[in-house]
Amino acid sequence: MLTKRIIPCLDVTLDRKGGCVVKGVEFVHLRDAGDPVELAKRYNEQGADELVFLDITASHERRGTMIDVIERTADEVFIPLTVGGGIASTEAIRNILRAVVTAIDCKRNFNIKDNKDKTIIELEDGTKAWYEVVIYGGRTPTGLDAVQWAQKVETLGSGEILLTSMDRDGTKDGYDLPVTRTLSETLDIPIIASGGAGNIEHMYDAFTEGKADAALAASIFHFEEYTIGEAKEYLKKKGVAIRV
Repeated sequence: MLTKRIIPCLDVTLDRKGGCVVKGVEFVHLRDAGDPVELAKRYNEQGADELVFLDITASHERRGTMIDVIERTADEVFIPLTVGGGIASTEAIRNILRAVVTAIDCKRNFNIKDNKDKTIIELEDGTKAWYEVVIYGGRTPTGLDAVQWAQKVETLGSGEILLTSMDRDGTKDGYDLPVTRTLSETLDIPIIASGGAGNIEHMYDAFTEGKADAALAASIFHFEEYTIGEAKEYLKKKGVAIRV
């Protein structure tokens, strides 16, 4: 049995100090959560399985990823580090796509009538929607179906999908289980559930109901509501095979 992973996420923006971790709700109303290098060091010491570093304003600001902050972060961690944001050229995509993580941000779209070619998913309350890929920090809808796009990048050689539901981001209401489960059942590559973790029980739901391979969280770790160790111990007691 493959073990499940706990992954803290650092959403980073460029400021006068060079870089700042922020956390918002549905990609807006950002608040300061600390220094990326110090947080990365903390999570490494607590036993995180991986770390995700997302330069969330690089694409919108049309600049490259803040390499200097990434380098300082990488110096403090000895676990896999995934980086996103500011990847704007076909050449850059070609160079990093094979055997790496592809991040997909999506949002529920309830216009089913005009989108019968999309993957329609039944939600918790019985209503139906399809999930639209959004870019530039959720500012721009693309018209792409998230499930179909995930299948496409899998065929292109992506090794994993980081799936973030904009509808759940920062809400602490739990992960978007319908779309997480759909991708997990449709694709052969691992799925990282992202967006909405409010407690460690939500992580359990992501693994059992959402069938995710990894659970990403930000607020509950940044503001020290839980440690990585507490999350792992809880999941282990619930019977989830967790990396130690």
